[in-house]
Amino acid sequence: MRISARQLAEALGGELQGDGEVEVRSVAPAGEAAEGAVTFAENPVLFEQALASRATVILAGTDAPAPRGKTIIRVPSPRVAFARALALFHPPEAYPAGIHPTAIVAGDAEIGPGAHIGPYAVIKQGARIGARTAIDAGAVVGAGAILGEECVLHPRVVLYPRVVLGNRVVVHAGTVIGSDGFGYVQDGGKHVKVPQVGTVVVGDDVEIGANTTIDRATLGATRIGRGSKIDNLVQIAHNDVVGEHCVLAAQVGLAGSVTLGRYVMLGGQVGVADHKTVGERTMVGGQGGVIGDVPAGSVLWGTPAQPRGDWLRQIAALKRLAKK
Repeated sequence: MRISARQLAEALGGELQGDGEVEVRSVAPAGEAAEGAVTFAENPVLFEQALASRATVILAGTDAPAPRGKTIIRVPSPRVAFARALALFHPPEAYPAGIHPTAIVAGDAEIGPGAHIGPYAVIKQGARIGARTAIDAGAVVGAGAILGEECVLHPRVVLYPRVVLGNRVVVHAGTVIGSDGFGYVQDGGKHVKVPQVGTVVVGDDVEIGANTTIDRATLGATRIGRGSKIDNLVQIAHNDVVGEHCVLAAQVGLAGSVTLGRYVMLGGQVGVADHKTVGERTMVGGQGGVIGDVPAGSVLWGTPAQPRGDWLRQIAALKRLAKK
């Protein structure tokens, strides 16, 4: 793709300073930028690095210094503009409308206009696929499952029966949504399975990473809120409720009946015990272990998870003890 700096500024809604006719051919961080690249600088240190780089155009904040030999596009958030520029130069894969001859589609399944059903995909009875949704190779959509518009299921995704996805949901390869929750009771010394007859409901604009598992509810629904982003290798158990716009990093594990408020951020390998509530806008650092309810706006670290300042003081005290 080749566009002028002026066209890029218009696309990003930025203010152009400098030569608007220079050609932009790529997007790159300052250290890797070649001539014709656009890079970004969200602070004075990065701005100086960008000026010293080979990049032709810099995405900078509205308060950045005057350009010195380079074209500047001033934007409210250089990082957001950089992400949008990447999307311009590297658009997502386009899926042609139609059903591949090797796909298996039940006779009563509803396939919306412009949908793509890829090689060896399976769409079971009563499933509904929204307009312009893409079901890639080898994916399975269970009986009665519902997908909204413009969703993407990457290869080998499995949706169990009656799972519901909103609009523009992206699910990466190998993920399983709607498998049975882990529910057993003891009877005479044996584990007896509790039937898992609920479902999973995923809101609009959710993205779910590769090889993640989201279990169906015992009764009712496991819910993933609108706009949430879930990394690879995450386990979400039965009857969990993940609020809107949450971020869950890789290897997070939520036990059953956990509730996360809106905008919760969980670092890698965080675990949350069953039936616990984590208040909105809480942040838990990597490998944190949440064993109790958490008030909104908390910043926690460690196991058991505790206020970050307390955790740091404990670590410092342990180091002092080790020296005695």
